[in-house]
Amino acid sequence: MISSSEDILKYINDKSFKKIFVLCGQKSFVNSGAENLLKNIVNKEIKLFYKKSEIPILEELIEIIKDIKNFKPDLFLAIGGGAVIDYAKIANVVDIRPDLAELIVNYTYPFKKKYTKLAVIPTTAGSGAEVTSNAVIYVDGIKHSFESELLIPDHFFLIPEFLISAPNKIKASSGFDAIAQALESLVSRKSNDKSVEYASKSLRVSVNSFISFINDPNMKNATEMSIASNLAGKAISISKTTAPHAASYPFTSLFNISHGHAVSLFFEKFFKFNYDNLDKSETSFDLKKRFDLIFNLFDVQDINGFNSKISLIKKKANLEDDLKKFNIDIIKSSEDVLKGINLLRLGNNPVKIDGKDILKIISKS
Repeated sequence: MISSSEDILKYINDKSFKKIFVLCGQKSFVNSGAENLLKNIVNKEIKLFYKKSEIPILEELIEIIKDIKNFKPDLFLAIGGGAVIDYAKIANVVDIRPDLAELIVNYTYPFKKKYTKLAVIPTTAGSGAEVTSNAVIYVDGIKHSFESELLIPDHFFLIPEFLISAPNKIKASSGFDAIAQALESLVSRKSNDKSVEYASKSLRVSVNSFISFINDPNMKNATEMSIASNLAGKAISISKTTAPHAASYPFTSLFNISHGHAVSLFFEKFFKFNYDNLDKSETSFDLKKRFDLIFNLFDVQDINGFNSKISLIKKKANLEDDLKKFNIDIIKSSEDVLKGINLLRLGNNPVKIDGKDILKIISKS
């Protein structure tokens, strides 16, 4: 699962690629050490595209697609965090067309085939985007999801040393996302034995390594979080995510709170809602037993102990969840927040939940 720079060079040379389109984030590309990797690629035509937007937006996606079509690469290489990889996954399967925005908003894009080979190298540990069949894009400030098996990259390379230089704020946000993905996967209506296996393995690593990676980003901790993120990604590729992710979307688009941080805002409250409504579970599995597994993984006795541990993890990671600190008036913003909630993710929640429930939950924060 873990790779090295030499593995990438071997892959590129063995496959005899001639033209390589590289999509990356400018700061992370340099700071992670990934820039040095390209210096060792010889006798190849390389075109670099530096991502400008912090979040993947339709306007920049169209720029990327145009550049790819003009360059005609035989390898598309994405080096960066979740936004870079999402851009690459979508750009490799989507054509520019007049109704593109409408198709994205209505979740009706007709996927047909990949444009070229896609290989990805994450520079953050959290999204698991290198193995998932989904990606997100913003249209007019609202976050939308793509889902298709065609979005899964052809190859990925996990290089722990590329994760070490990320700012602590990014380590915290992306790392919590990995924990959240695994936990949501365990209670998702779509979970199965395989996703439970992946999610459990992920949490056995991330619960102990997350804070250590922020405070002491050495190779051991970076390797463990890289593996945990990848396993969580495999889990949600099967099960998808639930209410915490669904409700996070507008807090990123409206208030510029990073994805993993936005997921963390009300995490405990959503899990308490699910636990308090076990008798209303609509899952094909025993939700109580699934919570028992979660309590065991976190070494706690009940939902209160679990929520206390999640709150402590957030505190240690400096993931603020007091909306007043963000100058957010949830009552005044409620209409826009409800519009931005991702209904696909919400439908995976083990207990039926609607807009009124969500407003009650987030208004308590």
